[in-house]
Amino acid sequence: MSALQPDVEGATVADLFAGSGALGLEVLSRGARRVTFVEKSPASLAALRANIAALGAERDARIAREDAFAFVRGVERPYDLVLADPPYERGLATRLVEAFLNRPFAAALWIEHSRRETLPACPAARTRRYGDTLLTTITADHAR
Repeated sequence: MSALQPDVEGATVADLFAGSGALGLEVLSRGARRVTFVEKSPASLAALRANIAALGAERDARIAREDAFAFVRGVERPYDLVLADPPYERGLATRLVEAFLNRPFAAALWIEHSRRETLPACPAARTRRYGDTLLTTITADHAR
């Protein structure tokens, strides 16, 4: 998260595949202006709502109960930052990067994925490795 700090202050953020909301809640604590949590699993949504309430973050949080791909297709005004931690080994990270490269829905996309999933080529993408997990960052100005 410390690598994100310069991009977070005052940012509008979307947390795709939000799960319990850990990523989005962390950026709220670091100064993000607003976070939209995108999740469709009923169990995850219950945990997400409870975590937002426990932290008193209701004012700055919005929950979108929908598929992440449908959500990004509907983005009209790009977010400053989109965070994504899709389930591994399902090709979802690849699909999300393809969608971003075709039509950027944020100034920057930060996506966690398995090292076993090869993302589409993007020469300006930056990738860091943490064990079996990779964190890849792509900015909209380098997407096309």
